[in-house]
Amino acid sequence: MNKIQLKELLAELVKQPHESEWVEFKLNYHSAEEIGERISALSNGACIQGQPLGYLIFGVEDKTHIIKGTSFKAKSHKKGNENIEHWLAQRLNPRIDFSIYEFDYEPDKHISVFIIPATKNRPVEFIHQAYIRIGSITRKLNDFPEKQVKIWKKDTLPFEKEIAKDNLVASDITKYLSTETYFDLMKLPFPSTQQGVINKLLEEGLVTKSKGYAITNLGALLFAKNLKDFENVERKSVRVIVYKGNNKVETEREQIGAKGYAIGFVGLIDWINSQLPANEEIGKALRNDARMYPEIAIRELVANALIHQDLTVKGFPMIEIFSDRIEISNSGTPLVAPDRFIDAYISRNDKLADIMRRMGFCEEKGSGMDKVIYYNELYQLPPINVIVAENRTRVTIYSYKTLNKLDKNEKIRACYQHACLKYVSNEKMTNQSLRDRFKIEDRNYSIASRIIRDALRDGMIKEDNPENKSRKYASYLPFWA
Repeated sequence: MNKIQLKELLAELVKQPHESEWVEFKLNYHSAEEIGERISALSNGACIQGQPLGYLIFGVEDKTHIIKGTSFKAKSHKKGNENIEHWLAQRLNPRIDFSIYEFDYEPDKHISVFIIPATKNRPVEFIHQAYIRIGSITRKLNDFPEKQVKIWKKDTLPFEKEIAKDNLVASDITKYLSTETYFDLMKLPFPSTQQGVINKLLEEGLVTKSKGYAITNLGALLFAKNLKDFENVERKSVRVIVYKGNNKVETEREQIGAKGYAIGFVGLIDWINSQLPANEEIGKALRNDARMYPEIAIRELVANALIHQDLTVKGFPMIEIFSDRIEISNSGTPLVAPDRFIDAYISRNDKLADIMRRMGFCEEKGSGMDKVIYYNELYQLPPINVIVAENRTRVTIYSYKTLNKLDKNEKIRACYQHACLKYVSNEKMTNQSLRDRFKIEDRNYSIASRIIRDALRDGMIKEDNPENKSRKYASYLPFWA
């Protein structure tokens, strides 16, 4: 929001007859813990009251609503050595995507504003405790079970259908969205009239119409000419960071996506690939002029990060490139266990996933991760690794290492992923197939046997036929088969 919009917002909020479950005024800062409790309370209260946002305003007297200004500068304030925004975000569950703004209402009246989205389907907790506003007082939500039930039962609009920009006329649609990209990628003829274009976008859910036209979050996220035009989705821009070495000490370059996912996807993948090492000898299977990482695997993992991110919580898709690996992460925890990525499929953003598949950016349902593992094996790379922590999902693909440089856990994970790939291909893993995966010579079959034995002991695979006493002809399945 710009300064004019913030002034207009403040002018409207101070007209409220009193503080409420979704609006609180304060003059000055007391503690970071108090702000965390207020964010929880205002997000929960906004949900109950059917408000899209809650507001915590510093610089306004709570009883009179007189704008007096504050000495509190929220954007630069620190809790210990940490920015307060990051400190708060780390202690909220779920991590709602609140925003902090500062501006001078008048030259001597500084204002700090927290704009807090209403929670969806579950209460927001701060340090494991949920709060609620009762009039102008903040209380623990557990003391008001009837309000807690309202949050859990609240029907909410999916993020994709929420409005990113409204009060538009027909010409504004083509001003903000690249409509040509939609028709090109869908391989549809471009309509001869403006209304024909808009009708198709209405049908797709990219645009809605009531009194005027409005662009949905889905439309902006995919086809925005400039994501900065849409405050709701700007913070979902993709970030690519290239580091020098194998840690985050030194950043070489960084790229932040400015366009909608559909417009920028091909350029994003090309830019990522341009930052990756080439002319690297990859084991015995590929010529030495191949890239270090398979492009189809990178493409699929990036598409998955966009599709499966939790759009309702704080965070954005990120690709981090190190000298020995690529980490691709998104906000939110997956809806299926990471061990089942290859065979199970649940999307939290169905419409986003559907359009991106129809435009050819990723594979059909459930057929993407098997290609990632297939090409990972073809390039003889270590197994991919999936880590879920701090409300983010991170998938790591590693550069080539010889088998003897893999640790025991990596060998077991590779064995499990190989068994999964074989199973979804209607085949079964054997000692021979695992030797092929690692390019182990036949005379060294005992190396593959040890890996299989360790994977069995860890419960990651199981014998296809436990009655078969012949190890030579034994076959194996993933534990869930």
